[in-house]
Amino acid sequence: MAKKMFTTIYGRNLVGELKNIVQRPYLVVTMEDLWEKFKDEFDDDCIVHFVKTLEYDEIMANIEKLPKFEAVIGMGGGQAVDYAKTVAWKTHMPLYQVPTSIATNAVFGHRAGLRFNSVVRYVGYVEPVAVYVDYDVIQSGPKALNRSGVCDVLCYNNSMFDWKYAADQGKCEEKWPYDQEMVDEVKEVYQSVVDNLDDIYELNEKGIRVLTEGLRWGGAAFHNNGWNPRPIEGSDHFLFYTLEYMTKKKFIHGQPVCLGIFVGSAMGGNDPDGILDIIHKAGVEIRPEGMGITWDDVFAAIKYEKEFLESHGYWYTVVNDFKVTDEFCRMIKDKVIAKYGEWEAAL
Repeated sequence: MAKKMFTTIYGRNLVGELKNIVQRPYLVVTMEDLWEKFKDEFDDDCIVHFVKTLEYDEIMANIEKLPKFEAVIGMGGGQAVDYAKTVAWKTHMPLYQVPTSIATNAVFGHRAGLRFNSVVRYVGYVEPVAVYVDYDVIQSGPKALNRSGVCDVLCYNNSMFDWKYAADQGKCEEKWPYDQEMVDEVKEVYQSVVDNLDDIYELNEKGIRVLTEGLRWGGAAFHNNGWNPRPIEGSDHFLFYTLEYMTKKKFIHGQPVCLGIFVGSAMGGNDPDGILDIIHKAGVEIRPEGMGITWDDVFAAIKYEKEFLESHGYWYTVVNDFKVTDEFCRMIKDKVIAKYGEWEAAL
């Protein structure tokens, strides 16, 4: 695999320098609540656009209404950086990205995860001039949100298994044949995060850098491996996509993905107890109540997941062959509660 990855700068006091390097007039794409925190770092006359949607048609309409600008700064979490990517792609303007959290690998993806009638599709192509990871910015953010970023590396527990499973069943796509050399590389990145969970939990500089480097590898891997999603995603993310489609809710990415990691691992007998221990150690909340949904919502998604995936053309995983029963759903709930405790007890 060609290991070309995004130019990434680590340091402190990075945000205030952006106004000195970007082309003017410049557009800042961010979230409304974040702007209050960072507006003093930018010029008074900069153009600001607040993210309200990830629906493709709505974004395209919004871009048409923007005033003229010469550069795009994406500042925020996954939604803001994906929106900024879309603006830069559509307008052909240079992009500078400032993640305010490391909750996903979105800032390191060439495509944007947009919604088409609530169904996720990854579209577009853009490479930022640089990604600026400011330790002060990350450390000042919600710890639970940043810790949840382990999801986009821990999910390799499933992607490696699902890829081999599909190959063994003769269901692997011809364009994405199983590649043991690639799987070995995936495993190395996965292990780097597992081995440094204590630092990631503390969100010290080492932990931020280790997790970010894992996300950086994974974000670039989709393109670097010829648009092959198999090394980096499978049954883990699929439960998240199903939940999002069914509930129409916006989630903290890492929570439903980590739940999907556990559920998909349980379907395949792929060390589910071990991965649940790792998710818990990382400090990621996967109880439904912490996501604003119920166990009934989760059970409905687990039962509908296979149909959803097949109807939308997702690649073959253990989900396609697994028969979901009420007993399986109860087991998932019981194991999560045994590890995390009842939700009421945590309040």
